[in-house]
Amino acid sequence: MTYNLSRMFDRELKKGSAELLILSLVEQEPRHGYDIARLIELRSKGVIRFKVASLYPMLYRLEARGWIQGRWIEKTGHRRRRFYRLTAQGRKVLAAQRGGWLAFADAISRITGVEHA
Repeated sequence: MTYNLSRMFDRELKKGSAELLILSLVEQEPRHGYDIARLIELRSKGVIRFKVASLYPMLYRLEARGWIQGRWIEKTGHRRRRFYRLTAQGRKVLAAQRGGWLAFADAISRITGVEHA
């Protein structure tokens, strides 16, 4: 039972931080979906993983909101890929989400006594 609760909590944390993770990565440079998923897994040391099939609907939603902009790019010898970049509106949202995440992590730290939550 505890294990299932833990998995549900992990899933909710992942859902709640997905936008922040994606926006942070496309802020650095335009990226395609597979690259975003790979970097999330790599930088989290495998703790956070997104299946590409669940990542793309999220990318489409962020694009529909005007937070990212996608562009198809074809490179010789490679298949066509859609690269996403952060928009001006996306930068504002990212700044707000970062601030919210820092405040949340700080509050958790104060409650749990964990210095770096």
